[in-house]
Amino acid sequence: MTALFYPVAPDGESALRAPLGHALRAREAEGVAGEAVIFSSERVGPACQTRAAAAELLASLLAGVDRPPDSATVRLVEVFDGARPPPPARSLEQGGRRWPEPPPPPRTVWRIQVDFWKPASQTPEILSSQARRVRRSPPADLSADHLNAFARQPLRPVRPQQPLDIGLFEVRAPENPDRLLPDE
Repeated sequence: MTALFYPVAPDGESALRAPLGHALRAREAEGVAGEAVIFSSERVGPACQTRAAAAELLASLLAGVDRPPDSATVRLVEVFDGARPPPPARSLEQGGRRWPEPPPPPRTVWRIQVDFWKPASQTPEILSSQARRVRRSPPADLSADHLNAFARQPLRPVRPQQPLDIGLFEVRAPENPDRLLPDE
């Protein structure tokens, strides 16, 4: 298994072409950026009608780049073109049919999506908070792009993790409470 070195950049375009550096972990990315970083995914470039056209666009964007990003950090994604996905179908149970005729599929386009470490100062304030809190009391300016960013970012704890409890068959040593002893 190889490690993925994600680009460190202020936005998706510069993550593809001229990142500040590459880092495996957030701690390393903070050293490159000189400040706290947030893992981010952004769609770059114009929308393409076919996957082949998006692949050509990606190749043209990466032409002349001395160190292109890892292929696992850049991918082509198919997204809805301005429309919402159709609602789930409900069963009919009428006229010998269980399900209604499916609606025509919504129009989709292909986009280039890049994953990278983004300096915290370049991140919108809403994305620095925890997703659960934003979902329970959404602000008025929450966009679909923000919701997608919440879905792709790592989970953040509500509060710091408490010390782990001791197991059922463990006891603390009387002379040293920091040490656990097996109890059979």
